[in-house]
Amino acid sequence: MTDRWLYSWALGSVAFGGASLLIPLYIVQLGASPVELGLLAASAAVIGAPGAILFGKLANRVGHRRPLVLTTLAIVAVALAVVPLVSSITAVIVANAALWLFVASIAPVMTMLVVDDAPESAWSERIGQLNKYQGYGWAGGLVLGTVWPFVGTQLVGAAAVTRVLFWLLAACAAASVVGAARSLPRPAPADHVTSDRQVRKVARLLSSSRRGVKGATFAFSPNRLYWTMQSFHPQRLRGRLNPALVTYLAAATLFFTGSAAFWAPLPLFFTELRFDSGQVFALYLASSLGSAVLYERAGRFASKLDIRLLQSGALAARGLLFPAVALITGIGAVTVGFGVSGVGLAAIGATWAFIAVVGTAIVTRLAPPAIRGEILGVHTALGAVAGGIGGVLGGWAATVGYLFAFGVAGGLVLLGAGLVVSLRVLSGGEDAARTPDNAAGDRPDAVAVPASEREHRSVDAE
Repeated sequence: MTDRWLYSWALGSVAFGGASLLIPLYIVQLGASPVELGLLAASAAVIGAPGAILFGKLANRVGHRRPLVLTTLAIVAVALAVVPLVSSITAVIVANAALWLFVASIAPVMTMLVVDDAPESAWSERIGQLNKYQGYGWAGGLVLGTVWPFVGTQLVGAAAVTRVLFWLLAACAAASVVGAARSLPRPAPADHVTSDRQVRKVARLLSSSRRGVKGATFAFSPNRLYWTMQSFHPQRLRGRLNPALVTYLAAATLFFTGSAAFWAPLPLFFTELRFDSGQVFALYLASSLGSAVLYERAGRFASKLDIRLLQSGALAARGLLFPAVALITGIGAVTVGFGVSGVGLAAIGATWAFIAVVGTAIVTRLAPPAIRGEILGVHTALGAVAGGIGGVLGGWAATVGYLFAFGVAGGLVLLGAGLVVSLRVLSGGEDAARTPDNAAGDRPDAVAVPASEREHRSVDAE
């Protein structure tokens, strides 16, 4: 696989990363309420799940893959060009949902493109290569959003800064369409990943790998959901869910919901503190980088320390940081508050690195091997559902007050931490977590990736 087409995908990812925060900031400028901001976040979180499954099914026919990628990039370009011309908050929410439907849906197709016609031994490297370029692009979009307000004010005037940034991102997506049309791979139909064993291997690679820059603020990955649900058979779960696994899934639902409730009203909170759009972009970038740089270290810690205490400790820190950042930022002056927020969001991003890596290890350890793929799919699906619920909850709670909203978010994460710390079976080693299904021996196609190996894996294609 040559790198040429990945440059085009990275350019498209600049548009994705910039749009992820620019659209929320835009509806804030239009006068959106916390509830409307919560609906914006919730709709984007939930809509990716059915879209990923639909696009994945369409992409099972190899001839559909290139058109799906090109159509997605073209729709993103058009949407970003049109959104700044729209003054209706409801219309922007609908447009944002449509945009993220396509962006989330295309992820499984991109994974198919990189693993087709490659030997299985190269899949991890190829997925990592895809995500390296995608991660650079996503971060580039956040950097562009950070820098442009200062440069753009001098070039186009303060009144046009936001509108022109939309058009710059649209231009990135449009240029990506041209580059991708010329360079996207053309795998033969016979090279398509089709067997259950191959699908399970891709699912394992995606579920056990570390996350990228995007992962600090967007926990849900439609790509992981698509691949892990390919061999999902609900009837196989009957009678095989042990109490420890059910407890952890309940904990995950709580901390996923709490995290989404925190991020949903955050752009409005920062705007009301008189942070400009460049500062808000910089804060989100700090959180994303704080997470991305620690994923490998989190893997090393997970291989050496008690994962129950490591996970619950990271969750407890995150739960306390949510209201603390809001409280301290709100008390300080704008300059002091910006610095405090930057440090706080970087710390929040760092906690996510541990939560994401250790969480997958916990699910892998507690799930019986025969249904491990299904459980990983359930775990990812919970992130999608909780993201929608948390977005609405955070928006509603912010109408009472931001400290209340962030306190609710932190409280849910702390409840999740309490459930995790109660799972003493995790401190007894892998054998202690085995059920009768586990004792029968791991199937080769469902074995988990050891933490010592996982730390070297690349990020998953989100």
